[in-house]
Amino acid sequence: MENLIPSKGILKNEELKKYIFETTAYPREHEELKKLREATVQKYGNLSEMEVPVDEGHFLSMLLKMMNAKNTLELGVFTGYSLLTTALALPEDGRITAIDIDKEAYEMGLEFIKNAGVSHKINFIQSDGLQALDKLLTENPKPEFDFAFVDADKPNYANAFHRLIKLVKVGGVIAFDNTLWFGFVAEEEETVPVHMRVNRKALMELNKQLASDPRIEVSQVSIGDGVTLCRRLV
Repeated sequence: MENLIPSKGILKNEELKKYIFETTAYPREHEELKKLREATVQKYGNLSEMEVPVDEGHFLSMLLKMMNAKNTLELGVFTGYSLLTTALALPEDGRITAIDIDKEAYEMGLEFIKNAGVSHKINFIQSDGLQALDKLLTENPKPEFDFAFVDADKPNYANAFHRLIKLVKVGGVIAFDNTLWFGFVAEEEETVPVHMRVNRKALMELNKQLASDPRIEVSQVSIGDGVTLCRRLV
């Protein structure tokens, strides 16, 4: 089968991955997140690998709570595993602006979001990501978001960053998912599956850019497929 998405995560030891998930990830997974994860696998098969893994979901949830985040943005939703994770982590009056070109996948996950009692926190915008960010900047150029999670359109991550640095408050965090790209960033290009090379190149360029940007503090976390946290300094 061609153009399959590899299993999410940079851990090459399957037994270690199994240990992490069975010991600390699955036992703490919210029931509606579990149902959403299983429904996504059933409907989308291999494409379900686009969702954040369970251990990464726990990491993001704890991060949001430690930040006392209240107003967040999500670029790239799919069926909404990370979206539901965020909604559960935010306070009752928290708000999420969720942007994705594909409303069908979001609506599949909406059932589980409603069952969890957090749908009122979400404002879903069906749109191209960059166009939506430009509109947000036009409508309200003042930074208002505590946190932004980016998990769509990898070749445009750098373009999204240029916009998000203006939308996220000083002290806020922009998180880019998949920045280690299944570990392919550390491999020679000829060994990487052809359909994975464009995103690999874009993410490698992004990683260099973020590492040298004086406006942010950066931490690249080797969880899931790699998550880069960018804390806005100025």
